[in-house]
Amino acid sequence: MRVLRRLKPVLDLRMAVVLTLVVPALLLLAPGVPALAGRQPKASADELAPPTLELEGGRKLVYERSFGSEREVKPKRGFWNRLVDIVAGEPDFKNLVRPYSIAVDSHGRIIVTDPGAAGVHIFDFAQQKYKFIERRDKDKDAMLGPQCVAVDAQDNIYVTDSETGKVFVFNSSGKYERVIGSLKGGEGYFKRPTGIAVDSVTQRIYVTDTLRNQIFMMDMQGNILQTIGKKGDGNLEFNLPTELRLDGENLIVVDAMNFRVQVLDRSGIFRYSIGQAGDTNGSVFRPKGIGVDSEGDLYIVDGLWGVVQVFNRQGDLLYYFGKRGTHAGEFQLPAGLFISGDDRIFVVDSFNRRIQVFHYFGLKKTKDGM
Repeated sequence: MRVLRRLKPVLDLRMAVVLTLVVPALLLLAPGVPALAGRQPKASADELAPPTLELEGGRKLVYERSFGSEREVKPKRGFWNRLVDIVAGEPDFKNLVRPYSIAVDSHGRIIVTDPGAAGVHIFDFAQQKYKFIERRDKDKDAMLGPQCVAVDAQDNIYVTDSETGKVFVFNSSGKYERVIGSLKGGEGYFKRPTGIAVDSVTQRIYVTDTLRNQIFMMDMQGNILQTIGKKGDGNLEFNLPTELRLDGENLIVVDAMNFRVQVLDRSGIFRYSIGQAGDTNGSVFRPKGIGVDSEGDLYIVDGLWGVVQVFNRQGDLLYYFGKRGTHAGEFQLPAGLFISGDDRIFVVDSFNRRIQVFHYFGLKKTKDGM
């Protein structure tokens, strides 16, 4: 990250150079100057927030915002910083390139994998900080294709790498700690690790190996304790499984090419499934990210249709939001999804290179909890 220099007055010939650059810049920053007006983005109808979605029983879904750049995390730049930007050029800010998966840690930091940038973005809006994690230039255990992300109770970050066949572990500060699945020859153990979930209570890590059509249950050191599933279309059978999510006692699995989501218990016993192939409401064509809200309803991203469908535990479609497009509340090839404890819904709008944030408001609880 570039460090900005403070402008200092000088008393020699350099003053003439500074004045030559600064005076025009001051004029550009002055109010009412047409040249400045041309540099400011203009609001348009396309940027207006979509209307609030009013739901049954007083529930509602509200669009909050979108973001896709380091610039949006950092504090607004003051007069002197903007002046230096005009003279020396603006800093290089990191942007989302091809984001895929998302998680939010206990401090509200938003962690996004980006295979297009071969790294992981950490957006910390509360502290107005940003960090980018990468390892692509390392001679040993380079991270080349970060896919899905999860965090544990200590906010350690776990990232599957679908290209190298490994799982990378970073501490809460983003420092590399270790790798899971790296064999002696340098290759990875997994054929194509995709989804990941971490159970800090039982000290278990779950990883889907998409090409093996299995889920691996491991201890925290990466030792394999159990494999779950096989190729097929029956219960506990998978066809290219991808995303994973832990919810209470449930392990939720995106069974992508069976066009459904299977719900297991944490030991791998089948409970029920949601979704089917088709083009009607309640069908899923390209299931991607998944999440569960505070009322236990399941959210499934459909990457092809550009929507998020919401089901109850019985598999009934309750509602959906979004459509294909580039405006606020619309998606192009959406992928990952994460629901935080306060029912904020983070959707990775991959082809639009942004994260869109919604807020679900469920039924209000009375003092007796009802």
